[in-house]
Amino acid sequence: MAVLNKIRQRSFFLIVIIALALFAFIIGDLLRNGGFGGQKAQKTIGEINGEEIKTSEFQALVDNQRRGGSDMQAVKNVWNQKINGLLAGQRADEAGIVVDKAHLNEELARRYGNDPSLKDEDGNFSFSKLQELILEMKEDDNKARYANWTNNEVQIAKDVASNVYFDMVKAGLGATINEGELAYKMESDKINISYVQLPYSSVDDKEAEVSKDEIAAYIKANKSEFESDAYANIEYVKIDEVATLEDEKAISDELAKLINDADEFNNVTKQTEKVLGFTNTKNVEEFVNENSAIKYTDKYEFKSKLNAEVATNLFDAELGKVYGPYKEGNFIKLSKLIATTKIPDSVKASHILIAYKGLQFAGPDVTRTKEEAKKLADSVLTVVTKKNDKFADLAGELSADRSNKDKGGDLGYFTPGRMVPAFNDYVFENKTGDIGVVETQFGYHIIKIEDQKNIQKAVKVATIAQKIEPSEKTINEIYAKSTKFVINARESGFAEAAKAENLTVKPVTKMGELDENIPGVGQQRSIVRWAFNEETKKGAIKSFDLPSGYVIAKLTAVHEKGLMNVEEASAKVSPILKNKKKADILKAKINGTNLDEIAKANNVSVKSASAITMKSSTISGAGIEKKVVGTAFALDVNEVSKPIEGNKGVYVVKVTSKTPGQGLASYQGLANQKAEEEARKSRSALLNALKDNADIEDKRAVLY
Repeated sequence: MAVLNKIRQRSFFLIVIIALALFAFIIGDLLRNGGFGGQKAQKTIGEINGEEIKTSEFQALVDNQRRGGSDMQAVKNVWNQKINGLLAGQRADEAGIVVDKAHLNEELARRYGNDPSLKDEDGNFSFSKLQELILEMKEDDNKARYANWTNNEVQIAKDVASNVYFDMVKAGLGATINEGELAYKMESDKINISYVQLPYSSVDDKEAEVSKDEIAAYIKANKSEFESDAYANIEYVKIDEVATLEDEKAISDELAKLINDADEFNNVTKQTEKVLGFTNTKNVEEFVNENSAIKYTDKYEFKSKLNAEVATNLFDAELGKVYGPYKEGNFIKLSKLIATTKIPDSVKASHILIAYKGLQFAGPDVTRTKEEAKKLADSVLTVVTKKNDKFADLAGELSADRSNKDKGGDLGYFTPGRMVPAFNDYVFENKTGDIGVVETQFGYHIIKIEDQKNIQKAVKVATIAQKIEPSEKTINEIYAKSTKFVINARESGFAEAAKAENLTVKPVTKMGELDENIPGVGQQRSIVRWAFNEETKKGAIKSFDLPSGYVIAKLTAVHEKGLMNVEEASAKVSPILKNKKKADILKAKINGTNLDEIAKANNVSVKSASAITMKSSTISGAGIEKKVVGTAFALDVNEVSKPIEGNKGVYVVKVTSKTPGQGLASYQGLANQKAEEEARKSRSALLNALKDNADIEDKRAVLY
């Protein structure tokens, strides 16, 4: 009480302290999000040439698209759609394209033409019905419906304007007769050559070493080739929560206790009562369902379908025998033989399905009630029992199963378990020639058993299964292990800590801001967000929870969007610059224009290649060498080229013959093909060009 009095006496100071703490929390959050103005980042997810994309609108599109897919894939898809739409719309506005009522109505008819509620009596799209629907939405108390439609109509108009813009660009594309003739010549004109190749591999790399300054200069001179999006590199170890042998034994021991009867104290009656075990239980299904992670399955199995251990120990055993505990996959199990019989391994049957209104699979034309369906099924059964030859005719006339009604209801041969339970039980537990009525979720089936093959022994086995999972003790030990690893990794180094715990370190490179999949781990967006968080510094280490364990990650590098640095570009640039230096060395070894002399002086042979075309640019024995082939086509017959720097070496080429194509009477067809090809590529090419020149602000990584 004295403590409470002291708190009451100092209540004003407590209020001030709490208020200051709340204020500090709010201010800190505001600062992390860019101050009071940072709320704009929450309202807009991006800008395209100054035009904002509202976060709420964007999220609604993502929610609609991500059903059945990953969140980030939906985010990327919607973003691309929004960018494409906005860029095309902006260009359409600049071009002065206005969508009139006729264009809009045409698009509305195309989009909603298949809606049965908007069709007239003749089955055609009705604008008047659409107008009635719009008016109904406008007068509805739910104003959101009309607002959504208005926004939708505006978007449709923008889409139409964008399509008009694309069509205009496409209409401006074409190909001349000369371009058609050039396309023909590139494919049909052929040359034969002799050549000498001095391969770059013949020069030692030490003679063509490349400096960092040279790489940097090359990057600067070819900036467009080395633009890089922001990325991060991490390395990680994975610690899985895996059940130990001790855990498996504990599960087995618990299952073993279920086999025999046990005495248990009843807290209600205050008496010790005998509880029947799996061996003596009177209700096997109830016992299994109360004690198993997998529900009871009431069906017969052939020996070949049983687990090998169960088949060996139970198939020919006495009824009531229990086998186990035994391990199967991720479960510890107990199995009991509860019945044996003889059934065919396949059955041929026919059926007539009588459906009724309200069933999930009944068509719209089915109007009979369940009672009427049962009465009809019984009547059909009476008829076909007396006259078997009527079965096929009645199936064609009455059956709701369209897949076989024209075949007299014939289902062909099928194995146990292929049909729904009630249907399956009837055809496998009765005899050939039997006819009966069975009810399933599809309706009433009049079934005729046509044939049964290979009747053999089958058994019914009841199984109690418990999933093998780590115990609470194991989970706590794994948590302690992951915590210890984080501490050791920060103190002694990530690799050293992993080695001490016998864990494998896995690297992840070039991880993008919007990635969500970590190789070897799966979807872990939280790791990506952490890696790109401005508060996460290089070398930071953090543990992340998985559904069944932990990932401990270390940030090894973060690169902002921009030009690659020398180290990043080295793998691409070094070979280019080395080959350039090697080319200069090799060209200095070439004197004169006689191929035999050049080859002899450089200890190589003169090679030949035939039927070379400009289109393929392939030289037999050398591969694709576009520069070499292009140079050769410009030479006269018997003319020898100067040294040419190719992909794989320095070449000297002599044209031995030229065979022009036979030519065409008209090249208009090829010109048309080229024009069509350009038209097909025009939309994506135009959008890529617009993106390259657009001012795009992307805030997705902040919100997702």
